Amino acid sequence: MEKDAAAICIRTATPADADSVASVLSESFTEYKPLYTPEGYAATTPAGEQIRARWHEGPVWVAVRDRRVVGTVSAVPRGEELYVRSMAVIPSARGQRVGELLLKQVEEFAVARGYKRLTLTTTPFLGRAIRLYESAGFRRSGRGPLDLFGTPLDEMVKDLGAGRS
Repeated sequence: MEKDAAAICIRTATPADADSVASVLSESFTEYKPLYTPEGYAATTPAGEQIRARWHEGPVWVAVRDRRVVGTVSAVPRGEELYVRSMAVIPSARGQRVGELLLKQVEEFAVARGYKRLTLTTTPFLGRAIRLYESAGFRRSGRGPLDLFGTPLDEMVKDLGAGRS
């Protein structure tokens, strides 16, 4: 590992970061583009303008290394659960615990606000992401079949504890 997690800063994003978030999403998913439907890929890699338009839906975080945004994740409240959306790490930053740190940030946010579970959807061909989610305690919900404009999706859930209100 050339750079360790200590060199990564996770911070709350601002609307000024929207273009950087869009760039991370684009760079992170380009290699998988042929596996998505065109509409599914467009929904997965929104432009900065689209990201700014949905800013009010929930918090967005970025992972920064050497003043460059190398990862991102956002969350959308849905009743007792917090939906994890737009998780991405650029290829050159993979294997450096960026995804792990982003998920930890989302979970800390959820626990502090009393959410009972985290949910997310992912495509079955994103094996590395699925392994990360499983190692963080997510399990497939069995709900479905789900799809994103014709691209298959798996829903994953992580319970945060029944004792929270």
